[in-house]
Amino acid sequence: MRRSLERIGPNTIDIWQWSIAPEAAQAEAHLPLLSAADRARASRFIHARDRHRFIVGRAGLRLVLSRYLHIPPARIGLAYNVFGKPRIAAAMIPELHFNLSHSADVAMLAVSDHYPVGLDIEEIKPLKEDVATHFFSPRECAELAALPEQDYLAAFYRCWTRKEAFVKAHGAGLSLPLDTFDVTISATEPPRLKRLDGDVDAPSNWSLLELMAPENFHGAVAALTIGNAVRLRYRREDVFRIKTSIAHPGRSDLQQHRNGGSRPIQA
Repeated sequence: MRRSLERIGPNTIDIWQWSIAPEAAQAEAHLPLLSAADRARASRFIHARDRHRFIVGRAGLRLVLSRYLHIPPARIGLAYNVFGKPRIAAAMIPELHFNLSHSADVAMLAVSDHYPVGLDIEEIKPLKEDVATHFFSPRECAELAALPEQDYLAAFYRCWTRKEAFVKAHGAGLSLPLDTFDVTISATEPPRLKRLDGDVDAPSNWSLLELMAPENFHGAVAALTIGNAVRLRYRREDVFRIKTSIAHPGRSDLQQHRNGGSRPIQA
């Protein structure tokens, strides 16, 4: 079996970030990095902006994965479970887990070589309707309703991104209703899964971590760590320079981040 070029380890989840809002010509220049299936999907977008965001998002994803797999971006095989969650094709390195999320012009990617992961990032916008009562659990709705008005929006996005990250990591897609599990919401309480219907061990098996997102965004990461302590490691390389250094990647410029009470990473 081909080994990955760069190991991450059991105590770390790598986080990558890039912009998906380049000029049109720059977006089209990334097409060779995509697979034939990706290019076919890109051609079906009606609006140019959506097409360009898709191209740059997928190109960045493939470049980052190529960093770990030592495989040219366009040749990385992706497969999908029955709920649509992508994974590395079994013929390559199935133990490399990843999850991509984008909102507005920002894309962020979580990568682990040990644990299934989910990541969600959302641009913070005023709510035009009562979203919480349609999707959150009764316990979460009650906790949100008890907050002062000025604290509601931030708490809503903490709840939303933690729940979305968990659903994405879980891999069951929309078949896992958002009201069948609870997450912590308070700004003073660490991110944590509190309940999952039918699985009493879930709170101890799953980790939730706060994502260090850009200003006016909120995000979270979920991982099935089975009780192991994990930290987020923010990779500061320019994603679109990876293609020039796949064979000989240099040392990363890593940023320490204290997350959920854990110690900062020592790079």
